[in-house]
Parts: sequence; structure tokens; C-alpha cells
Amino acid sequence: MPNSEWQKSSYSAASNECVEVRATDGLVEVRESDEGHLVLRTTPAALSALLHGIKAGEFDHHA
Repeated sequence: MPNSEWQKSSYSAASNECVEVRATDGLVEVRESDEGHLVLRTTPAALSALLHGIKAGEFDHHA
């Protein structure tokens, strides 16, 4: 799988403070645009599970 370009949400508009994501080598990489050297690399399944948990409120007690 070829490396893809970093993508950011359309909700970020012109802001330089956003989360960016890309697929690379069968994994998903996530970074904060203003800290581009720090990259979280995970599997698509693990990222999907995290996002489902966030949407379901599973982590609300940590706020």
C-alpha cells in the first residue's frame, strides 16, 4: 500500500490546530498538525474501536 497524504477535517478550515490522518503500510497514522513530529500509529480496527467508544460515551468519565 503506498503512503497517502495527510488529511485534515473540513471542520478545521483555516486553523493550523487540527488532527490529521493518513493510511500508510496497512496502518493508520494520526498526528496533531502543530506537533507533526509526534505520530500515533495504529491498526484501522483499533482506531475504529476507539472512535466507536468515543461516540458511545465510554470515555466520558475521564473528562
